[in-house]
Amino acid sequence: MNTENEGTEVPPAPSAPPVPVESPAASADPATPAAAPAPGAPPSAASAHDPAAHDAPAHAGATAGAPQHAAPHASGADAGAWPPPPPPAVPSYAQGGGSGSGWGASYAAQHPEGPKPAGRCGGLIAAVLVAALVAGGVGGGIGFWAADRNDNSTGSTTVSASDTPADLKRDPGTVADIANKALPSVVTVEAQGGNGEGGTGTGFVYDTQGHILTNNHVVASAADGGKLAVTFSDGKKYDAEVVGRAEGYDVAVLKLKNPPSNLKPLPLGNSDKVAVGDSTIAIGAPFGLSNTVTTGIISAKDRPVTSSDGASSKSSYMSALQTDASINPGNSGGPLLDAGGAVIGINSAIKPAESGGGLGGGGQSGSIGLGFAIPVNQAKYVAQQLIKNGQAVYPVIGASVALQENTGGATISQEGASGSQAVTPNGPADKAGLKPGDVITKLDDTVIDSGPTLIGQIWTHKPGDTVEITYKRDGKEHTVDVVLGQRKGES
Repeated sequence: MNTENEGTEVPPAPSAPPVPVESPAASADPATPAAAPAPGAPPSAASAHDPAAHDAPAHAGATAGAPQHAAPHASGADAGAWPPPPPPAVPSYAQGGGSGSGWGASYAAQHPEGPKPAGRCGGLIAAVLVAALVAGGVGGGIGFWAADRNDNSTGSTTVSASDTPADLKRDPGTVADIANKALPSVVTVEAQGGNGEGGTGTGFVYDTQGHILTNNHVVASAADGGKLAVTFSDGKKYDAEVVGRAEGYDVAVLKLKNPPSNLKPLPLGNSDKVAVGDSTIAIGAPFGLSNTVTTGIISAKDRPVTSSDGASSKSSYMSALQTDASINPGNSGGPLLDAGGAVIGINSAIKPAESGGGLGGGGQSGSIGLGFAIPVNQAKYVAQQLIKNGQAVYPVIGASVALQENTGGATISQEGASGSQAVTPNGPADKAGLKPGDVITKLDDTVIDSGPTLIGQIWTHKPGDTVEITYKRDGKEHTVDVVLGQRKGES
C-alpha cells in the first residue's frame, strides 16, 4: 500500500457532479499564468507537486478549488468563474440530490443572481475530483445495471472446487502426504550458551526413548553449561540435554528430559542406495522459520565437505550427499528425506552466495542450491556410539596428511601434530609401508584430491575395515591394502 499521501486532507465529495457549461466565447490568453490559491484554500495538485507553481502570481479574490477548465473560452475577470453559469437545461440528476444546498441541489435555485467572476486560481483538484465522480457515477450505474441483469439471469458460470474430506485427501507418496507425516517428528532446537548467546537449528526424533538427532554445530554453544530446548510442530516445548556429540562427524544426540509418550521416530533409509536424480525433501527452520518444507533432488554423491562449528578450531569432514533442495542457516540438523519419506541424510552445510545478507538484512547468506547432508548410514552409526558410550569412535590410517585442498592428492606430512611423527609407529599406515612424502591419490575407487577428501572417505568406513590405497612415491604409483585402526573421542 502506498502511504506517500497519507494524512493529506481530501476535499469533501459532492453528492452529484457539477455540469460544465459554455461561457460567452472569447479568446483566452494561453500565456496567462495560473493563480495561486487564496490563503487557507486546499492545495491544488500543481502547488503540491509542481515546483513551478510557487512562481505563479496570486490573484486577490480567487475562489479556492475553482476548476481551471471551467471556462475555457472566457477572458478577463470572467475567466475561470465559479460556479459556472447554469446550462440551458439542468439534467435531472442535479435536481434536489441533497438537502437543498450543495452540489446536489438545483444550480439556478442556489444562485439566482448568476455566476460571479473569479480569478484563474489553481483548481486542478476540483477538476480531477469532478472527473473521478463522473467516472465513479458511470461505473456505479453500470455496475448496478449489470448486477440487476445478473439477478434475473440463469446463474453464474463459475465452477467451485470440491472441499469434501475425500477430495482433499493427499495421495500417498506426494510431498504433502510425506510432509504431513514427517512434520510431527521434526523439532526446532534452541541452544543458548552460558554467556547468553546461541542460535536455532533443527533435529528429528531418533527413537521412542526421546533421543533427538542433530548436528554438533547446532548445540556446540550450549554443550557446556548452556540451555537446550526443542519445540515440536504442535508448539509443545521440552527441555533437553546433550547425550554425546562428535565434532569430527558433526553429529550430536540430545535427550528430552520429559519426553512425551507418543513420540514417532522418523524411519531411517539407506543412504548407500541413493542415486543422483532421486527426489529429496528437506525440513527445518531456516532463519528461525520452523516447519519449513522444501524439495529438490540428489545433485551428487560423495562430495568432500569441510566445515566448522565456529566455536573451536576443529573441523568436520564428510563425504556428503549434495542436494538442490533449499537449505539455509537454521536447517542444520534437519532431515533430508527421500520420495518415500525415509531419512537419507542430515542437512549440515551449504555453499552460500558470495554476497547478500540473510533474511531481514542479516549477515548470513541464503541458499544458492548447493546443500550438503551427512549420509544417514554414517549418522546412524555415530548416534549409536554416542548413545552407548557418550563418544564417537573414528577409523584412522595412522598418518598425518596436509590439509591443503585441490593439491592432486593427500600428501603424508613430514611431521605430525605438536612435533610428533607423521606416521604412527606400528600403526596401519606404517604396517602398510607408507612414508612421509607419499601422495595418496585413491582410496578404493574414489579419487583423492586433498587431505580433507581422504579423511572424509576414511570416515565413511569403520575400524577394522580393509581399504585399498593408491599412492605415488618418486613418480611411481603403488597400491597397498590398509586395515583401518581407531581413535576414541575428539582427542
